[in-house]
Amino acid sequence: MDDDVSPLVEMTSISKSYGGVQACRDIDFTVRAGEVHALLGENGAGKSTLMKVLSGEVVDHQGEIFIEGARIRFNRPIDAQRAGIAMIHQELDLVPALSIAENIFLGKELKTRAGTVDKRRMIRQTGELLERTGVALDPRRLVEELRTGEQQLVTIAKALSLDARVLIMDEPTSALSSHEVEQLFEVISELRASGVGMVYISHRMEEIGRVADRATVLRNGSVVAEFDARELTAAQASEAMVGRPVQTLFHTSTAATGDEVLVVNDLHVHPKHPSPGRRDPNGITLSVRAGEIVGLAGLLGAGRTELLETLYGIGSPGSWSGEVSLRGKRIRPRGARRALRMGMAFVPEDRRIAGLALEHSVLANTVLSIVDRLAVAGAVPRGRERDAAQRSVEELGVKLGSINDPVGSLSGGNQQKVVLGRGMLTDPVLLLLDEPTRGVDVGAKAEIYRLLGEAAKRGVGVLFASSELAELVGVCDRVIVLRDGRSVRELNTSEVGEADLLAASMGEGMVVDALANGEANGGEVA
Repeated sequence: MDDDVSPLVEMTSISKSYGGVQACRDIDFTVRAGEVHALLGENGAGKSTLMKVLSGEVVDHQGEIFIEGARIRFNRPIDAQRAGIAMIHQELDLVPALSIAENIFLGKELKTRAGTVDKRRMIRQTGELLERTGVALDPRRLVEELRTGEQQLVTIAKALSLDARVLIMDEPTSALSSHEVEQLFEVISELRASGVGMVYISHRMEEIGRVADRATVLRNGSVVAEFDARELTAAQASEAMVGRPVQTLFHTSTAATGDEVLVVNDLHVHPKHPSPGRRDPNGITLSVRAGEIVGLAGLLGAGRTELLETLYGIGSPGSWSGEVSLRGKRIRPRGARRALRMGMAFVPEDRRIAGLALEHSVLANTVLSIVDRLAVAGAVPRGRERDAAQRSVEELGVKLGSINDPVGSLSGGNQQKVVLGRGMLTDPVLLLLDEPTRGVDVGAKAEIYRLLGEAAKRGVGVLFASSELAELVGVCDRVIVLRDGRSVRELNTSEVGEADLLAASMGEGMVVDALANGEANGGEVA
């Protein structure tokens, strides 16, 4: 990019505090037309707050914003949209009960000459937007029927519908498959060529060099480094983000494994009301021993989430066959309360919808699963709640002002730590994890891996679903590969690498084309 080109957007001396927490401190940030500017930093570093200022979601801030040299002040998000700024949030902001087309045009519905909603034109234009994004979905489908990755692509199409001059992407690939990531990169190239300026927030360092021109690193609310993104190494970025060299990301367990904690034999689920896109267990066999971390790999829609939900008793209602045993006792999962009593804990993929009560405090969310244990004579002493929550947030390094703050005020990564901490507090014998590091920065990932290793040393069995191949190889002892709701391979991570997992996930005849198209480059198979 030409440094002499005037910025499309210029933010100067931006500061914002939440109570006693300084989220942004005198930040200067610019975006040029046709540029992709990467914004990096740990969870809680200030990235999302800075972009919420730019998108008009945070208005009570210090500092100034200039659009093509003209000073501007946003009072609400619609003001920013009218100025040509659109944001794709890390947390999906779709209405599940509405169709894809209705979500795309929500609040800006197309009308007929008679003044009624022009559904036909909305469906047609939504189809065009989805095609541009490389998505083969029926615009009339309800969002609640879509997988998380498909919903993410819908949010991208929704942002494109605004014809924005500045597009903010907050972790846009966190729920996408390798093929979908490539589709997104093609869209980004088209937008760059048309002069759109983009802000790209991601914890996946391999993406930054591919799509970004510049990279700015935030730490504790301040700018600490700026790089040419094409020359930036993962080690440089990680050290700038955490303030120290990150020597080892993965903390693998060296604990000796014990008896089988979980045994699943030929599990089939027959839902009463099958959902399009949902892949319930259709012949899964696996085991997890005490002190062992077992990974679940597979392409998007392979059935990883559905398996974990079934084991926890919150899967599709209906009949099922096969056997599930926990600590040698045959069980029938029937809901979260019963699962907790039996010694299972679950960290869901979507923390905001399935994992947290956002309007309630960090304290309330942390101790939610152990309230019965804390009770004395039928009442829960406030001091016992506070002590348990404080120990949890300190152990996981949750960044917050107070444990009484709403959990929804925390950054995404810190919210994830609260969900994980709640599960750990139950002292589980089996920990079920669905994408526990999604949207989490490199420092927090290393911390989560360390905690999982410590849990394994205590004899906890861990079943760990992940989209990232490097994560599965680096953290797990064994990996079970799922395809179409079935377990198809079991691989020992001491003997295989990422390419082997990808090959097993895709099946014979598919991997050669995938590797030729660069599918293994991102290190994921979601």
